[in-house]
Amino acid sequence: MSTLEVRTTPDEAHASRASSSDHSLTATHVDPDSASQVNFVKSSSDVEKSAFYVTRSSAATVRSESYYVDFAENDPRNPITYSRVKKWCITLVACGFTGVTATASSSFAMGYDSMSRDLNCSQFQATIALCVYPLGFALVPLFSTAFSEEVGRRPIYLLTAFVSVLCYVLAAMSNTIQMVIVARALGGAFASTGATLVGGTIADIWEPKERGLPMAFFTLVNMTCTGFGPMVSGWVELDPRLQWRWIQWLHAIFSGAYFVIAAFTMKETRQSIILRRIAQKVRKETGDARYRARVEETQPSLREIVWMSCTRPIMFLLTEPVATSISLWVFFMWGVLFCLIDSVSPLFKSLYGFNDGQSGMVFGSIVFLGLAANLYQDKLYRRGQIFQQPQNVARKGPEARLYLTCLVAVLFPLAMFMFAWTAQSQTHWIWPVIALTIFMFGAFVAYLVVFLYLADCYGPYASSALAGQSLCRNMGSFAFPLFANHMFADLSYKWANTLFAGIALLIVPIPFVLFFYGSSLRQRSKVCSKLMTLEQNPSADDPGQTQCSSG
Repeated sequence: MSTLEVRTTPDEAHASRASSSDHSLTATHVDPDSASQVNFVKSSSDVEKSAFYVTRSSAATVRSESYYVDFAENDPRNPITYSRVKKWCITLVACGFTGVTATASSSFAMGYDSMSRDLNCSQFQATIALCVYPLGFALVPLFSTAFSEEVGRRPIYLLTAFVSVLCYVLAAMSNTIQMVIVARALGGAFASTGATLVGGTIADIWEPKERGLPMAFFTLVNMTCTGFGPMVSGWVELDPRLQWRWIQWLHAIFSGAYFVIAAFTMKETRQSIILRRIAQKVRKETGDARYRARVEETQPSLREIVWMSCTRPIMFLLTEPVATSISLWVFFMWGVLFCLIDSVSPLFKSLYGFNDGQSGMVFGSIVFLGLAANLYQDKLYRRGQIFQQPQNVARKGPEARLYLTCLVAVLFPLAMFMFAWTAQSQTHWIWPVIALTIFMFGAFVAYLVVFLYLADCYGPYASSALAGQSLCRNMGSFAFPLFANHMFADLSYKWANTLFAGIALLIVPIPFVLFFYGSSLRQRSKVCSKLMTLEQNPSADDPGQTQCSSG
């Protein structure tokens, strides 16, 4: 089909007549009567006059009589053309949602003692309340994020932020542990939907070559706030006037503040939604129903999108060796991370006599070191650019992302062995804290690198691969703490963490195998092999992937 350009203002009809804006849109028209393609250029004043400047060119096939609305070059309404200041403002607001949810996921454990006393519940019941939050992150986004295809990202952010506030209030006012568990489950379900859109928002507004720093910042916020939550809530728990209820009230206050900020600053960034709205306005202004956004004709139904969102990630986990292996690796790492979140406070209180505030400060080991590490990783990835083609990428392909991941694979069991054998009353507390710092650094690096690696490997199918990885990772966060307390009680902290270190040692080869043989594995993959063929031969058929997950 040929292109035609229709230039008109995007505002409401009355504003259109009064404004002299230079905004423009592009539309493509096919004339079925002449079986030829028509190029139109239509000015803002011509919207009312219905005057078209027509240039005809032959077309082999004709589908329908429509004006397909698209962005003109450098259109200020196109999110990818926003100024850097506006892009960073949107990135900061989006990452703010991640920060709020990350603190809520980890800080809850610091209120175990006062909650068990007030609600007359066991520590295992309190642990269930901790675990159902990441369970929501694992399951709910599989189908809920598909709604962003219909309504856009901004309404999802606002709705989930508002309902999250209500869930924190419900938890703070609960009089039974069962009600707390329900509040946490609902809070995780809604918070996960908004938080999983952040990666998609970054992809909406940043060019691929620009996403390294925003994604590193996104990961920094996630990991840092995971540690910041227990640091603050430990001191809240220590104050007898506050304790566990005020941990939840603080989450409600900060989430409410975020909701207000997002309502005034967050903009819609999904191009298909913006174009659909522009097309609707133009139809209203002109009275011509032929103005359409392509997505209005090509997008599957919501039911089909939800079905693909639910089934395709699971299919990737079961059939794609690259996605399966890296997902199992982060599954175990995140399971151990949440075991530490659940057990670090009682361990340091029992071995070193720390109070709640001091034991919360141990989580300060999640430091900014990871940001520098990921910037260095990005330098390795892009080292030696020639004609903007990175040598490492040309030589290694997506596996160039895995340099630091191989280092992390070695540091992971070493950190766990160090933590297991130095967390003793006769050993100074700084040594297990150093071990935790090494582990948290590795988790930080793995979180970002795995995200970027799967995105590079699966291209247009990345949403499904990442959704499968997120499902696997958060299921580890849900499952491990449920049996960790019994394991620590039966084996002691020393031998239970030694067991974790031994398993981590067994899975060290996974990143190395992917680094050295990832290309061969991808050639044996049905999905990756198709994409590799397409990269080598751009004229080959497009894989035809429809994105159905935004995280």
